Amino acid sequence: MEHLTTADMEAALDHIRASPAEGTVELIVQRPAVDERVVLETAELNCEEGLAGDTWNQRGSKRTDDGSSHPDMQLNIMNARILSLIAQSPERMPLAGDQLIVDMDLSDANLPHWTKLAIGDAVIEVTDQPHNGCAKFSQRFGVEAHRFVNSEIGKELHLRGINARVVTPGAIRQGDQIRKL
Repeated sequence: MEHLTTADMEAALDHIRASPAEGTVELIVQRPAVDERVVLETAELNCEEGLAGDTWNQRGSKRTDDGSSHPDMQLNIMNARILSLIAQSPERMPLAGDQLIVDMDLSDANLPHWTKLAIGDAVIEVTDQPHNGCAKFSQRFGVEAHRFVNSEIGKELHLRGINARVVTPGAIRQGDQIRKL
């Protein structure tokens, strides 16, 4: 697959910037093991696993003193508009590794740290932990996509995504509205 160029991604910025302030859940992706993805219609969010059945709590983090999973990185959330563009097909979207793919403006201007969001029966909270593109992201979507999501504009809009934690457990579904609290 031929990856997109920076010019291709820059041409889509107006469409990405038009993401709604309160959005919808487009895709729920569970990661039961490294490099495995399961797309779910419905899911449970809980305080122990983040997304039930996901391996977030088994992966650990370089950002904790003891190497355990970082509590402020339970959920990775990415904008569906940029992901759809760089993935180039719906089947490739789960490869990003984010559990929630949303049609929503993820910028600091719209979702400052500690903003609470209601999704289905659950409440999550945006955290201050950065979510950056990694080597796997670069392999799957291209070096230019990696650079683009980590560029100044990419960071401003959080094109690689944001991190969140579960505050109130509950069921979520594809198509659920996301409301700021």
